[in-house]
Amino acid sequence: MELLLPILLGFLACLVGGLYLLGVFRQRRPGEPPLDKGLIPWLGHVLEFRRNTLKFLERMAKKHGEIFTVQLGGFYITFVQDPFSFGGFVKESRDKLDFRKVALHLAHRVFGYKAVEGERRILRISSNKHLKGEGLEEVTQAFMSNLQNMMLHNIGSAAEDRTWKEDGLFRYSYNVVFRAGYLALFGNVPHKSEQSEEKAKEKDRAESEDQLFPRLAYGVLPPMEKLAAERIKMTNIKQFTLTTYFWDVLSILKMKTKDNISGWVWDIQYMFVLLWASQSNIGPSSFWLLLFLMKHPEAMKAVKEEVDKVLKESGQEVRPGGPMVNLTREMLLKTPILDSAVEENLRLTAAPLLTRAVIKDMTFKMADGREYLLRKGDRIAIFPFSSVQHDPEIHPEPHSFKYDRFLNPDGTKKTDFYKAGKKVKYYTMPWGSGVSMCPGRFFATSELKQFVFLMLVYFELELKNPDEKIPEIDLSRYGFGMMQPVRDVQFRYRLRY
Repeated sequence: MELLLPILLGFLACLVGGLYLLGVFRQRRPGEPPLDKGLIPWLGHVLEFRRNTLKFLERMAKKHGEIFTVQLGGFYITFVQDPFSFGGFVKESRDKLDFRKVALHLAHRVFGYKAVEGERRILRISSNKHLKGEGLEEVTQAFMSNLQNMMLHNIGSAAEDRTWKEDGLFRYSYNVVFRAGYLALFGNVPHKSEQSEEKAKEKDRAESEDQLFPRLAYGVLPPMEKLAAERIKMTNIKQFTLTTYFWDVLSILKMKTKDNISGWVWDIQYMFVLLWASQSNIGPSSFWLLLFLMKHPEAMKAVKEEVDKVLKESGQEVRPGGPMVNLTREMLLKTPILDSAVEENLRLTAAPLLTRAVIKDMTFKMADGREYLLRKGDRIAIFPFSSVQHDPEIHPEPHSFKYDRFLNPDGTKKTDFYKAGKKVKYYTMPWGSGVSMCPGRFFATSELKQFVFLMLVYFELELKNPDEKIPEIDLSRYGFGMMQPVRDVQFRYRLRY
């Protein structure tokens, strides 16, 4: 009996400690946002949240108001739904709210990647050098060349060129844009070489992990799918051919890894993180934009007239046997209608969840003056897709594609949007905000514009079934960038000339 008592006490201590870690005993303190833990210890609301983030947050907002805290897979996350209060989230100093801690946790959980000292600063320097300003021109030209090769490599004789070809729009867009972007960033090799075949396989592997990404990120992957994800990660332990941008990053970082073998494995993990980050969203975005244009003839007509005009003003034309189009960065800066269509496309289909780790106990101030206490170790997040981009006050008819929504009557870019008579600063946030704003957003926008520009100058496009409804989105993709369709849409294309 004397031995049994310590055992029971130890068991009870472990049980209480386990329940504490699961969040069973957490209670709302005075001054904190409303707390909703859910019925399942530790998991909380994560299953409902993953099934449909939009509906879950709408339900929580109706129940608790514009700010509330929920438990999701072991984390307590405070959501801010008031767009006028986003400034406090975006501008808060990193010693209080830190994006990097969230990003590193996600990269390790999904890709097995662990950061090394100085990685963020080096990545920022290289991104500024190669993905902005003059450095962007080199990458843009590389992408353009690869993109046209992908589009036109299987076109036959002049007589055959004018026949209609049929494909799935998502499959075609993802395949062409992903491979062209891969080659622009990671380097090119002769066509049909062994390495070229490997690059094609790499695209397929990245696509596979992209499908598993949401469940990996939330830590709710079933055992069989978890094994599949691990196989994909291990398959990527191989050599990459790298362009200047990635050599700049790796050449410095590799000096910080003492073990050559582990450093080599780390390189590949890092490359796969960058591959996913740079290319996973551009394919779906291309799909949606082409689909919206084909479903809205007035939008297609306006954009096509604009790209034809820009091409003509550059002194170029598309003709049988003629040279490929030299689409320069200067030409892409002369397309305000296409720019508006791109931004409208992103407003409708880009749904990132912007998250920060709370580094120390702090007070978060809402725009109306209310103040709430946030605990160290928690997280705070905003979901602009629901609170801004689909708000009917800010964007009338929010579920409709209006290609000129972001154009003023004089053709300039529209930036003035209002809610309750007050100007909204963050009226759309497809690229994130503040320190977490995507460093490759200029290259990604350039990729999307080049793809649509060249598709319209080279091809006639039409849906196989014009009356087919726009497919619903994959609800599990909420919070991870571009939405993907639940099914593909068949389309036809042929050369215009």
